[in-house]
Amino acid sequence: MARRVVVALLAPVTWSPPGIDPVRWRTALAEDVVDLLATLNEVETAVAVTPADRWLADAVLWPGTAVHEIPEPTPNAVFAALDGYDHAAVVAADAPDLPGLVLGKLLRPLTSRPAAVAPVEGSGAGLLGVAVRLPVPAWVPALDLDGTRPAAVRAAAPRPGDLAVTPAWHRLRGPADLARLDPAVEGWEATRTLLSGAGQPG
Repeated sequence: MARRVVVALLAPVTWSPPGIDPVRWRTALAEDVVDLLATLNEVETAVAVTPADRWLADAVLWPGTAVHEIPEPTPNAVFAALDGYDHAAVVAADAPDLPGLVLGKLLRPLTSRPAAVAPVEGSGAGLLGVAVRLPVPAWVPALDLDGTRPAAVRAAAPRPGDLAVTPAWHRLRGPADLARLDPAVEGWEATRTLLSGAGQPG
């Protein structure tokens, strides 16, 4: 069986709701995503941070979770830091109510394709996550979870079918994204508590 890992990339967060301290907001988002990873089966989990953000990893880690310090907060830097895995996925840490099923669908295409991306729900640029067979295919471009579009990754592939585009999910990158949160979905307790305290729905 392929050895697989899912890594939460604890990159800087550029927005926080009014009335919520940005550091508390970022920590809550990261905590909920790391908690989700801990529930996954048949994969190993880890977090990746720059040295300046090691404090965040230490604040949200489960015991035994691997931490990869990387020079820049990009999927490519995460993939370069991994060793001994056959498949790897990197996911954004600002999707607190992300279902594990969405992550499973991101990894599943790697049995027949070298790479997969999950878009951000909505019309904006960016990715929820990216998964590759390791070592990373040479054609995979520099990736930015906040700016890369699936079409740009597909355009770099030798054949369009080399890239799978899996179901989208929302990230919390602006005020409109709060409305996408589903209070009926289990989990995301840290984010839910923070929003409730600020008088936001959740």
